[in-house]
Amino acid sequence: MELENLTKRYHGNPQPAVDNVNMEIAAGETVVFVGPSGCGKSTTLKMINRLIEPTSGRIRIDGEDVTDIDPVGLRRKVGYAIQSSGLFPHMTVAQNIGIVPKMTGWPKSRIRARVEEMLDLVGLDPGEFHGRYPRQLSGGQQQRVGVARALAADPPVLLMDEPFGAVDPITRDHLQDELIRLQRELHKTIVFVTHDFDEAIKLGDRIAVLREQSHIAQFDTPEAILTNPADDFVSGFVGAGAALKRLNLTRVGDVEITDYPTATVDDPLQDILQRLRAGGTNEVLLLDKHGRPYKWLRRGDLMRAKGSLARAGTLVHDTVTRDATLRDALEAVLTDNAGRVAVTGRRGAYEGVVDMETLMNSVHEMLEADRLDALEHQHDLEESRAGQTRAEQEGGGPGERGAPA
Repeated sequence: MELENLTKRYHGNPQPAVDNVNMEIAAGETVVFVGPSGCGKSTTLKMINRLIEPTSGRIRIDGEDVTDIDPVGLRRKVGYAIQSSGLFPHMTVAQNIGIVPKMTGWPKSRIRARVEEMLDLVGLDPGEFHGRYPRQLSGGQQQRVGVARALAADPPVLLMDEPFGAVDPITRDHLQDELIRLQRELHKTIVFVTHDFDEAIKLGDRIAVLREQSHIAQFDTPEAILTNPADDFVSGFVGAGAALKRLNLTRVGDVEITDYPTATVDDPLQDILQRLRAGGTNEVLLLDKHGRPYKWLRRGDLMRAKGSLARAGTLVHDTVTRDATLRDALEAVLTDNAGRVAVTGRRGAYEGVVDMETLMNSVHEMLEADRLDALEHQHDLEESRAGQTRAEQEGGGPGERGAPA
């Protein structure tokens, strides 16, 4: 995708809302626009699918100039997901997801199969959610359906305008993880707008930090922006603790995930006790009928259970996926205050556990790498200064100019 001299002016306003934006986005890349409120990032996004018509400039997708084609046809080929999902309340989940394929003339059998595929892809059981209405869904479920609808017609480009901004922090983390997983499978070209720099670091292959009128302050990888912000404006977005923000660059799947003794709610109590003794830990993870983490059970809990697990143990309040960041995992471990967090896969199924020791080792390795990089940079700087001093001395440097013969 190419944005060339893209500009938007509104009548009566002497200053353009978006001024002369130039940008190239590679196929399959996730680019995040981040900037202060009112800087023009959403306006720039909406010009890509011509929800807002550009005043001047060009937009090319796969080499095709979309500023000269039918805007309605364009919007059917570009997925669009917004905050609060934007679902039609009078339509079922299946009807919402199938609306664009239906408008483009897909046969009913193909639409039905695609709806089931999309629900499964975003981690919702087709049998359970197919006939529900938006009001019957949680905020996180609505956002998943919104993403499924945006992807239903298999568009090459997906535009996302603060899609996770209206949900609670835990749900937001899981939706971000889901998007990362989807992108790994689908390889769409994604342009994502957010005001949350941590979200930008987590999701973006590259980040465009925008000033007013969408002027680009820096357009680079998250790691490059964290370690070498272009100016004070960009540094303001990075904020304090840049080293800790780098925890958003490493995934749970990149560190060691250990197995834990598990049991299901239907297992006999004696079998669970035996599994605990053989596992080498002082607790077992109880899974529900769908294989999802349900309760942590300690030895004492089992001894007091008196034949029933109904009131025994501690409910699992938080989990992370393999696509979650180390920062997500560290927050979950600290919140739980038990030194570990369960790792889940598709539809929340248990996959393993990551513990505090593993996370802290990763943090120490990251901080040590930063320390060595800083030392190397300092050494190179000193070498450069020493070389400059030698050159001045050998060639009659500034300190010798004008000296008496």
